[in-house]
Amino acid sequence: MKSRENLVRLKQFQVSEKRRQLMQLDMMIAEFDRMATELELQIEAEEKKAGITDINHFAYPTFAKAARLRRDNLKNSKSDLMQQRAAAESLLDEAEAELSKAELLESRDGKTRDVAATGRSAMIG
Repeated sequence: MKSRENLVRLKQFQVSEKRRQLMQLDMMIAEFDRMATELELQIEAEEKKAGITDINHFAYPTFAKAARLRRDNLKNSKSDLMQQRAAAESLLDEAEAELSKAELLESRDGKTRDVAATGRSAMIG
């Protein structure tokens, strides 16, 4: 049953691809967290240097405003990535279930072939 072996290989490839995508999303989420933390530290340093923490103050540092905007964008992007990660995780679970079914079918077919081959050799001998 060559087709079953090919099916199992295909399902294994799909599972490994889904795992790779999940790892990639995890890395991006971690990177966005790191960048947002760095921006937060820069914002605090800039506010401390200027002595102004009120965003609506006319002399609030422009760099701090831009850094806040970037940090907020990173947080929104992280939220979107978390949703993508949840979807990717469910797709991985589905792919693993399909792989399990394919492996079960192949092992069942292998046992059937072994029993048939043993039966034939007993009839010949």
